[in-house]
Amino acid sequence: MVSMSLKSKNSGAPQSPPPDLKDNPLATRLLEGASDNELACARAFEIGKETSASPAEIGRTLDLCSVRISKCQLGLFGYVPHKKIVKPKPSQDAQIEAAIGNGLADKRLPCRTAWDIASQFNVPKMSVSNACEAMGVKIKPCQLGAF
Repeated sequence: MVSMSLKSKNSGAPQSPPPDLKDNPLATRLLEGASDNELACARAFEIGKETSASPAEIGRTLDLCSVRISKCQLGLFGYVPHKKIVKPKPSQDAQIEAAIGNGLADKRLPCRTAWDIASQFNVPKMSVSNACEAMGVKIKPCQLGAF
């Protein structure tokens, strides 16, 4: 739920952290990057690199600041108007599908593993999530804690 007391950069007033996070530089950076109380997944990870914050720490801080994560890099959520943009599309590479199968934990592929597979095979992250959709594999958990 978005706090009504927070104002976005688009509304003309910069956001400020909740009182208990006033002196938290990560909260300040995340809020500076947010627009309309949302922060794109890619930008959250950029800020994480810049501040050496872990994805879990970023996710917790965003929750405390009432900022939602948008535009999941795997296409799973945060897109207007359809929420998700991932589409079932089998991989053209059987090795990618094998890597997905080998990376399952409790019948799900962790987000971090999906990213690792994309990096290993030098393909876009969406290619991995599209293959997962075609295989009926759910991606979970999110590195930022969104799902």
